[in-house]
Amino acid sequence: MGTVTLPLWLVILAGVLALIGLLDRLLVPSVRWFIRSRASRVLDEVASHLKIEIRPFQQTRRQVLIDRLLYDDKVQQAAAAYAREQNMPREVVMAQISGYAREIVPAFNAYFYFRVGYWLGRKIAQSLYRVRVGYTDSAGLARISPDATVVFVMNHRSNMDYILAAYLVADQAALSYAVGEWARIWPLQQLIRSMGAYFVRRNSRDELYRRVLERYIGMATEAGVTQALYPEGSLSRDGSLRAPKLGALDYMIRGFNPEGERDLVFIPLGINYDRTLEDRTLLLGLDQKAKRPGRFKAAWNTLAFAAHQGSLAARSEWHRFGYACVNFGTPLSMREYLQSQNFDFRKLDKDQRQARVAELGAQLMQRVGKLIPVLPVPLVALVFAGNPGKALSELELKSEVEALIERLEAAGAHIYIPRRDRDYAITAGLRMMLLRHLVVERDGLYAADPAQAALLGYYANSIAHLLPV
Repeated sequence: MGTVTLPLWLVILAGVLALIGLLDRLLVPSVRWFIRSRASRVLDEVASHLKIEIRPFQQTRRQVLIDRLLYDDKVQQAAAAYAREQNMPREVVMAQISGYAREIVPAFNAYFYFRVGYWLGRKIAQSLYRVRVGYTDSAGLARISPDATVVFVMNHRSNMDYILAAYLVADQAALSYAVGEWARIWPLQQLIRSMGAYFVRRNSRDELYRRVLERYIGMATEAGVTQALYPEGSLSRDGSLRAPKLGALDYMIRGFNPEGERDLVFIPLGINYDRTLEDRTLLLGLDQKAKRPGRFKAAWNTLAFAAHQGSLAARSEWHRFGYACVNFGTPLSMREYLQSQNFDFRKLDKDQRQARVAELGAQLMQRVGKLIPVLPVPLVALVFAGNPGKALSELELKSEVEALIERLEAAGAHIYIPRRDRDYAITAGLRMMLLRHLVVERDGLYAADPAQAALLGYYANSIAHLLPV
């Protein structure tokens, strides 16, 4: 019998492949069973205190949801039409749709959501901010039927919005929300999917992709999955509210049956921060001539920022980034809305439906805008923005802020006053602006730094719309 000689690298490769196969057969199923058993246990624990229960749709295995989406009648019709238009084999089109479905459909896991995700969200939020819930329409929230599909509609100030919203409503429901392609990196995308989020391609013009996304959102809405909706679509670059993009809203309501068993309820939610982590990056996007950092540079800037904050903490000079506040407004029932308006989205042609969706989107954004919390930094920033080049004494500044608070309260704005002490709120806002060099102090007088005018305006813009015209 002859001897076969193999190179060492081939033996090592074969050993590694054999080990992977062994792990796949023995270890991976055990790990999956362990995770699923923990998830089931967590579901049993949280079911007793959640105001909106976890829907069966969310507990369905991901592959089953993918198959259900693939063979949905409307998706199949879109596939047939696309194959005819592009003169492509149907199998090729279905393979393309399968890729879209795998990209979109989440893999909700109660253990990761309520144990890992909630713990991380709480730690991150409370480490960076003094988190507060301001105004809440408790009576309106209590009237929502447990069977209704609830959608939290909110402004989009920061990527912290995802963490903050999920953390603050964790005692009510498990949120499902859309996440952009920026988060599709390993291992972040696996964690995000397990939290129930689904990935979307912002501003995609691929009609086939949009039909698949539409049906997933429609299926989740019909199944009663609690969702978070950011009508602005992306982060506000100048701090002001943006006009709503209506795609996801249209997908949610176009098939809504006002006489069906399940109502669709939109809860407006306003978010604001004394400091958003991305403020300078967002403002950079407004400058057409500014050089955009690449991925490596952006990652390096993030690490440098984290290192700087760490060095401040090591010297006991680090301070949290002020307050982060959320207000919960009066729910809007689609069943009641359609009855009062006397129409049905399902019976409208495309142009009529788009006009009605635009009206609804404008109304929801108006409600969200009125709920945006007035915090110390935006409050002080608005005073300095209204007095460009003017130096104010501390007494003059406090007088100006007091007058601004009176105007905002008269307009119905929701103002968060830390410790219920206006003097402390003004001092806290001014201190943060001094630390960030947005305001400079000379001889007891305070003035906005002209070089930081754009950043100052960014925070002032977050509440400027609350003032009467």
